[in-house]
Amino acid sequence: MNSMYYIGQDVHKKTISYCVKDASGKVYQEGKVGATRRELDSWMRTLPLPWSVAMEATIFTGWIYDHLLPHAVQVKVAHPVMLRAIALAKKKNDRLDASKIADCQRCDLLPECHMVSSEIRDRRRTLRYRHLLVRQMVQMKNRVSGWCWKRE
Repeated sequence: MNSMYYIGQDVHKKTISYCVKDASGKVYQEGKVGATRRELDSWMRTLPLPWSVAMEATIFTGWIYDHLLPHAVQVKVAHPVMLRAIALAKKKNDRLDASKIADCQRCDLLPECHMVSSEIRDRRRTLRYRHLLVRQMVQMKNRVSGWCWKRE
C-alpha cells in the first residue's frame, strides 16, 4: 500500500505556496504555483499518489477547495484563528506556513473548520450582493429626499 502524502497550502490571491510531505515528515516537494485552475491542474499531475491537502481559510479558499476535491483523498480547511502554530511563529513566510500546515495535517492536529457546499456559498454571495444593492438604494433615496426637502 502506498503511503499518504500530506500537502500544506498557503493561499493568496495570485499564488499558492505548497509543501508536500510523506508520512514521516520528510519534504517530498515544495514551491509556488499560480492561483489558476489551469496551473493547479498541471501541478496536480506532478503529485505522488495518494495525497491529502490542507489550507488555511481565506477569501480565496472556496474555489480552490472545490477544484481539488475530486482529485484528493481529503481536502481540509484550517480555522485561521485556531491555527496558532503559524500565527505565533517568529519566523514567518509562505514556505514555512505551508510546511507547518502540512505537519499539522500529518499529525492530525489541524483545527478544521466546516466548508459549506458550493451551492450555499453561491447563495450567500448573491444575498450579500443583494444586501449591498438594497443598502445603496436606501442611501440614494435618503440623499435625494434630503436634497428635495432643502430646495422647498
